[in-house]
Amino acid sequence: MGETLEANEIAALFTRADGKFLFARWGRPIVPVVFGVEDSTLSTVKGALEAVVALAGHEMAETDPELGVNLMVFFCRDWRELTAVPDLDRLVPDLGPLVDRLEAAEANQYRIFRFDEAGAIRAAFVFLRMDAELAAVPADVLALGQVVQTILLWSDRAFTDRSALGQLADGRVVLRPDIGALIRAAYDPVLPAMSRDPAHALRLAARLQAPS
Repeated sequence: MGETLEANEIAALFTRADGKFLFARWGRPIVPVVFGVEDSTLSTVKGALEAVVALAGHEMAETDPELGVNLMVFFCRDWRELTAVPDLDRLVPDLGPLVDRLEAAEANQYRIFRFDEAGAIRAAFVFLRMDAELAAVPADVLALGQVVQTILLWSDRAFTDRSALGQLADGRVVLRPDIGALIRAAYDPVLPAMSRDPAHALRLAARLQAPS
């Protein structure tokens, strides 16, 4: 688990299925709220978020001056439950058709991002349907995986072949060191918060290669 990502591997993580490169990171402190879980799971999710945000050198806050909260995580047993959440249809346009698509695809997770004028992430919505597959995942592993996939705008196929997480010899599941290093590099204040230029992967790779 000690390898370093090459520029082409980094580019692939931000190149979408349509072939377009798009990188974005959060442009403001993250203010989370979690719905549909017990307090123990809530603290697990927030603990994972705090750890990844600290790794990135980013910030969390108590409130967002524009939105109040800007990261909403919803746990549900059935996608239809989302249509009963007060005012969610105002935050997520076309919520009904989205629920229809998620049901038809038998999906168990979905993420929506919103962006500011500079293209940086300003808000995110994470929806998790706790089917048998997700229910079998330990809460800390599920939380870490979701936080990692929300800290940056990864490609829609970034982790389909290989998870962002890895397992240690003692069985513990942790963030892969190469992905952790990439997250840290992605939040270098010298770099732009958004880029559509594939050459951005070269700039990220250079920061991974630089001596610490």
